[in-house]
Amino acid sequence: MAVSVSSTEAQEAQGAGQGTGQGAGHATSGFWALTLGSIGVVFGDIGTSPLYAFREAVGGAAHGQPVTRIMVLGVLSLILWALFTVVTAKYVLLLLRADNNGEGGTLSLMALGQRAIGRRSWPLLALGVVGASMFIGDSMITPAISVLSAVEGLKLATPHLEHYVVPLTILILVVLFAVQRNGTARVASAFGPVMVVWFASLAVMGVVHIMDDPSVLAAINPYYAIQFMLTHGTVGLVTLGAVFLAVTGGEALYADLGHFGRKPIQSGWLFFVLPSLLLNYFGQGALVLSDPAAIENSFYRMVPDVLLLPLIGLATAATVIASQAVITGAYSLISQAVQLGLLPRFEVRYTSETHAGQIYLPRVNRLLLIGVLLLVLLFRTSSGLASAYGIAVSTTMVADGIMGFIVIWKLWNWRVASAAALILPFVIVDMTFFSANLLKLFEGAWVPLLFGVVMATMIWTWRRGAAILIAKTRRIEVPLRDLIHSLEKRPPHIVKGTAVFLTSDPSFVPTALLHNLKHNKVLHEHNVILTIETAPTPRVDLSERVNMEKVSDKFTAVRLRFGYMESPNVPKALAVARKLGWQFDIMSTSFFVSRRSLKPSAQSGMPQWQDHLFIAMSRSANDATDYFQIPTGRVVEVGTQVTI
Repeated sequence: MAVSVSSTEAQEAQGAGQGTGQGAGHATSGFWALTLGSIGVVFGDIGTSPLYAFREAVGGAAHGQPVTRIMVLGVLSLILWALFTVVTAKYVLLLLRADNNGEGGTLSLMALGQRAIGRRSWPLLALGVVGASMFIGDSMITPAISVLSAVEGLKLATPHLEHYVVPLTILILVVLFAVQRNGTARVASAFGPVMVVWFASLAVMGVVHIMDDPSVLAAINPYYAIQFMLTHGTVGLVTLGAVFLAVTGGEALYADLGHFGRKPIQSGWLFFVLPSLLLNYFGQGALVLSDPAAIENSFYRMVPDVLLLPLIGLATAATVIASQAVITGAYSLISQAVQLGLLPRFEVRYTSETHAGQIYLPRVNRLLLIGVLLLVLLFRTSSGLASAYGIAVSTTMVADGIMGFIVIWKLWNWRVASAAALILPFVIVDMTFFSANLLKLFEGAWVPLLFGVVMATMIWTWRRGAAILIAKTRRIEVPLRDLIHSLEKRPPHIVKGTAVFLTSDPSFVPTALLHNLKHNKVLHEHNVILTIETAPTPRVDLSERVNMEKVSDKFTAVRLRFGYMESPNVPKALAVARKLGWQFDIMSTSFFVSRRSLKPSAQSGMPQWQDHLFIAMSRSANDATDYFQIPTGRVVEVGTQVTI
């Protein structure tokens, strides 16, 4: 996600001045700054779950009947052990150790698994695609349900404001998405303190109300969770789907690993966030045990009327921060997907001069806003949206668990039986939650599933179409060494300067070079065949950025490597080549880029609808010149028409 502190800064802070007392002080201050930042960004989603999770779970357990003590203790016990099992054990203690060069997240885990196997695995790719697609769905649902649940507190403060809940929610969301173009650097520094106040408030509210019925603490015993599930049948499964709302956002702990580091995230969760959440949930439980009618909105009923409006304001701020976190997380994930070749290029704008991770994708922002507003207008209440929420996150968690098994088995070199014994219980728990959420299919769970199918179809179409396009292009391309041999026999007119030709395969002649020779009948005195590769790691060291190979007197093959979380800046990368002997001067260099015009073919290898979808996605792709940050005044575009 786009945040104000990076993992590189964490390493610098922790490594600065080792061996001196002052250095230790700087390292400590850097650690606490990262911990504070993680509280502000990483835990926003899961930290706003008390607004609706307990209410929805007990409501599902009651199923229209009066609320009983067994229901409350059963739900609390399920929430407690779900937080311990899914979030604490699986993500905080286990998967945070499965980092890909310091980075985490579904696509990072997929890349790590591919590297562990040593080859491209379609099942792993499918798991990564499904997990990523569902995360994008989550990034639509989270802002909608979080802001709605916060604003719904107005109905308690002033009942006649009920009709303004949806319009006010829409206004807040529109403003939130509108300010994304300015970046999060200016407001990110305030995230930590606001969320600290939020979690502290949750804890205080919980402690105060646990005194209403201290016997609520008996729910710590897992017996109540097991008894509830065994005695409530289908209702128990429905309740379990609502209980899962308490752990949504747990996957963000892993996704934000690269921004804050493992230790700050673990410390923030174990010593502050988790205790605050548990105290609040148990406080809500004690309140409902003493006053069953409070289940109508057990969170806001925890404060007296005089504090209701301030709490609504704080809750709204917390939900906006939670929404901001998943929105910027969606930007980061889409950017990774583009780098991995799963989606066409999107326009990327950088909103910070010092932090490369702070990006803004205008088209993605618009699509997210449209999706969020449609969800608010379609469901209109947080209770309605709750049915749609869990399925997206539970699917991502199942995918993470299976890919985690591959990493533990193959990369950590565990025995297959030991790896299975460790990860299988987590996968079973995740599958149980997935099954429980699937029961809500016709109540709203179809929304993220539909979105996941659409996203997966787009990724499948893009990869399949790109493969067909490459295969067709290869049949008409000329090997580079054959062309060089031909030019040595019959040299064309040589002009001064350097020409850089972008291509995906340096062993064949770029289309732009062929057209330049065919139509202009000239060859530059220096010609660079430039290939840009995406490494299976988040970032590539500068020493490995550039690889140069002299092909002939006039031709040089240059390969630039970028990590899938890096911005491919070609001019800056080529400047590194100066150390390798190439006197690169941007002002005397022309970049030749091929622009393909695609037409559907009767025999493309794909259905006609998929042909048209691939062509539409190709046309929507961001210009290569902008994407690779090449100065537009130095670019020559050569158009070609290709049937697919």
